[in-house]
Amino acid sequence: MSQRVDVEAPDNAGPDDVAGRLCHGRVVFVGSGLSSADQLTRAGLRALSSATMLVTTPELREMLDEAGVEVPDKDATRFVGDLPDVARFVVEAAGDDQSVARFVRGDPLLEGNIADEVSAYIDADLMLDIVPGVPSLTSVTTLAGVSFPGQSVQLISLPYRAKTAEIPAAGSLAVGCYSSQAAMVARAAVEAARTPDEDVLITFHGGTLRQHSEMSTIGTLMGKKSPIEPGDDRVSIVFGKASHRPGGMNWYESKPLFGWQVLVPLTRDRNEELIERLSLHGAHCTEVPTIDVEPPRNAAQLDRAIRGLVDGHYQWVIFTSVNAVRAVAAKVAEYGLDARSLSGLQIAAVGDGTREYLSTWGLIPDLAPTDVHTVAGLAAEFPAYDDIVDPMNSVLVPRAEIATEPLSEGLAELGWEVDDVTAYRTVRASPPPAPIREAIKSGDFDAVVFTSSTTVRNLIGIAGKPHAATMVAAIGPATADTCEEHGLDVAVISDAPGQIELADSLAYGARRRAKALVEAGKPVKRPSQRRRRRTNKS
Repeated sequence: MSQRVDVEAPDNAGPDDVAGRLCHGRVVFVGSGLSSADQLTRAGLRALSSATMLVTTPELREMLDEAGVEVPDKDATRFVGDLPDVARFVVEAAGDDQSVARFVRGDPLLEGNIADEVSAYIDADLMLDIVPGVPSLTSVTTLAGVSFPGQSVQLISLPYRAKTAEIPAAGSLAVGCYSSQAAMVARAAVEAARTPDEDVLITFHGGTLRQHSEMSTIGTLMGKKSPIEPGDDRVSIVFGKASHRPGGMNWYESKPLFGWQVLVPLTRDRNEELIERLSLHGAHCTEVPTIDVEPPRNAAQLDRAIRGLVDGHYQWVIFTSVNAVRAVAAKVAEYGLDARSLSGLQIAAVGDGTREYLSTWGLIPDLAPTDVHTVAGLAAEFPAYDDIVDPMNSVLVPRAEIATEPLSEGLAELGWEVDDVTAYRTVRASPPPAPIREAIKSGDFDAVVFTSSTTVRNLIGIAGKPHAATMVAAIGPATADTCEEHGLDVAVISDAPGQIELADSLAYGARRRAKALVEAGKPVKRPSQRRRRRTNKS
């Protein structure tokens, strides 16, 4: 919704006068999702990206940063808790022709308590917009698997200072309140003629990976200590028939990796597909860089190769990794050239990531088999040299210091002359922070996913070996062999060498593990929740 003030300029006003009268600042309220920026609307994203100043809370700013949402930089961010009078500050900022984004949790009008601010901005003749957000009242019940088909539903959101609640005597009801208010809400329900034995569904930490729901009764809730959980966080309480969820409706908390802490050792490039897929399965991922990429110690060889590329001395160039593409692109740029300097060359690529990165440079490989993910596999697919068709038999392979013998040997057998050139070198990254190293060794991570043999060796080198209780997943047989060489028991090997396949394989392994625990009559606990051995003190 928008509130705009029309300004009518006098007949004798000049262009500058009119511009000055019309240049009002803008305030836009943007509602967040429950606990993730994934639920932001497109209108909300546009408003945040176009703002020149952001006024919000530290927690919500962190949410936006973690999701990579385009927002004003930190110098143009003000936190509500640091402002004695938020409305006055925003009026003054917008009066300087700023576009101020007020980012609030949930829906601005339903839960944001913004009425006084809105009135102040209208009185100040500011342009005002309100972008609806996803209300926590509805999002928590959805994540808890609560359904209200064909029912009259009342939603109540209690502010922090509320001491009483008006509860209807019957019907389905969802109450959002703080943990310390839950017993008061239960007493209000009894005072409204609901019976103490009426069932309720309580959801804690809604929308987070700590979410859990439990059935109770109004009477039991009345007798709970206040708050009913440490921290006095928001809870959702569902009354009436809707508290009984149909079978299988607890879809969020029953995800195969729900609540799992998964360690993801990284190469230089982030594994976006892997992280996103693991998150969809319910995991919380901690990324640890294990590799740094540096220029070769002596760049003369690469310089000669780049001049050879430009001068047409090669028939093929083979890129075996994203890092190889990045190194060549950087060296080409040093000469003031771009991807057009490779025109006329035939290009081959190993792996989906390499092919996709080439496309960002404007290049489409001539050979990039989608089912080939190793240099040996590419050598098996590579065409033999034909002196009638091919004007020359030279092939450039820019690579890391680690040699690519399977590729070079395979191409040589096909009649090609291979020029192996060191384009970059990989070194171990710096060790992760001490808390992460301790979590790795003590078994606080439920699983670790390895995307290459290098990540196995380097993680152990910089952070130590993962605890025996941590579930180990490997992207393929070669990576699994490296894990076992370093004393790790591999529980999951990906069905195919891809990031999505690796995440899905871990999820399937977790589901299979849970099923085995149930069949054995044991409680289903995450690997990090293993039963610690008791030490007998004499």
